[in-house]
Amino acid sequence: MNMLSNPAGAMWKLPDEEKVRVRARFRGCLLGGAVGDALGAPVEFMSVSEIREAFGRQGIRDFIPAYGRLGAITDDTQMTLFTAEGLIRGWMRGATRGITTYQGVTAHAYLRWLKTQGGTSGCELIPDSEGWLYGHQELHHARAPGATCIKALRDMKSLGDPAVNNSKGCGGVMRVAPIGLFAWHISHAEDSASRAFELANDLSALTHGHPTGQLAAGAFAVLVHGLVSGTTLDEALDVAFHCLKSRPNHEETLQALEQARSLADSRLPVAEAIGELGGGWIAEEALAIAVYCSLIAKTFEEGVAYAVNHSGDSDSTGSMAGNLLGALYGMDAIPERWLRPLELREVISEVADDLLDLTEWHIDEEGSGEGAESLLRKYPPV
Repeated sequence: MNMLSNPAGAMWKLPDEEKVRVRARFRGCLLGGAVGDALGAPVEFMSVSEIREAFGRQGIRDFIPAYGRLGAITDDTQMTLFTAEGLIRGWMRGATRGITTYQGVTAHAYLRWLKTQGGTSGCELIPDSEGWLYGHQELHHARAPGATCIKALRDMKSLGDPAVNNSKGCGGVMRVAPIGLFAWHISHAEDSASRAFELANDLSALTHGHPTGQLAAGAFAVLVHGLVSGTTLDEALDVAFHCLKSRPNHEETLQALEQARSLADSRLPVAEAIGELGGGWIAEEALAIAVYCSLIAKTFEEGVAYAVNHSGDSDSTGSMAGNLLGALYGMDAIPERWLRPLELREVISEVADDLLDLTEWHIDEEGSGEGAESLLRKYPPV
């Protein structure tokens, strides 16, 4: 299935000024997620009282070294990049072969990520298909990868097979922001949000078998899609609620999001409100914390700081809040003191640009066209 029904894309129709705004949102989403990931990484396994004891009452507000460097990303950003790569290579497959499967092609991308972590799968990688992203050695480091993701990918027998487990860990939702960006290309279609929802649901299912783990991913992709398309977070939440209610087993995810919205309207102190939402180790909790922090924040910096200073999965909630706030405010809202030392900053920006520009690439079914050869080397269509 080719998700994008209009191969010509939408970007060429935009005035130059609007192109600049959309590009800032694409970059803001992926860079913002990486910034939140890096800010939360050093405190991921600390309680809020331990964080305050170490960094003061306001908690951590600046990068400190983790994994041997300042601004280090974790598996959250690694897998987000490989999700983006899977979508781009799925698009390339559709452009050059006339047919594609985003589940299969993205599963292949996740197996390349597994290889960077030193793992192997029963499902063999296609030879000589590594591509540009895999070649960045900074990605070849284990940064507390999720056990569920590792095991599900190791056990995968055929590309695109859903996981055989009952996990709803946050590893299925923290990586799907690129799907919301990818769906921007069909924002002119009435069902664009529901198509983003379904694709995120299906790609989450590659590693997480519980319906809540999948539906939370679908809702998150819808939120990113709405924000990068110019809606408010409240408006995007209404669309996500509609998508959720159309699916069975949606109650846990819907309740978590409704609680996040309700707490954002309350006067409860932030730390107490996040405590009521949970620790973020499971999908609906991570989603709810990211949404709550994004709703109450007046700036990108404020929202991401809220999202990492709690007892729980600080890098995942920070990453997801960063995705949302970056898509909402754009790259310029991210403090330069966080961007400057960020690991793989240029690579992340380039992936964001490629997600935006892919419908302008001149590639036909013969694999020819202006710049086609270099693009096919960068993103082999497998």
